[in-house]
Amino acid sequence: MGVLLSKSMDDNLKKQQEFMLTNARLQMERQILMQNQMRERQMAMQIAWSREFLKYFGSFFAVATVGLTAGAIKRKNPGMLAPIIPLSFIFAYQMDSAYGTLINRMRGEAENIMETENDRLQLPQGTPTFESIEKARRAKSSLSAFLEK
Repeated sequence: MGVLLSKSMDDNLKKQQEFMLTNARLQMERQILMQNQMRERQMAMQIAWSREFLKYFGSFFAVATVGLTAGAIKRKNPGMLAPIIPLSFIFAYQMDSAYGTLINRMRGEAENIMETENDRLQLPQGTPTFESIEKARRAKSSLSAFLEK
């Protein structure tokens, strides 16, 4: 009788462990998908911001270029065209950021850094552990409890 009951409990325990493992795997997959969607949304917002900024900066660049060119012709001073050079670099960078391949080049460089310069990516004091997080949480909760008194 005891052996039969023990065997039944072992089977139930194994089923429970399998269920927990499957549930943990499913939860992790969902978390990875959610984090990736959040990253994609943040990247989309960054690209949209670059495109919006480009509209304003492009307008400024066009007005400044026309104004500086007209001023240089009117005063016969080609030195007035000098600000167009750095402004054109900024404009080109913004164009590349908004519509070009800047993100792809940055991704490639980031992958290269991760492969060849991994030591530069280490966090100060290493990766946070459960113990270090709990220690900080306890310190903060005891501090807030002390402040409330």
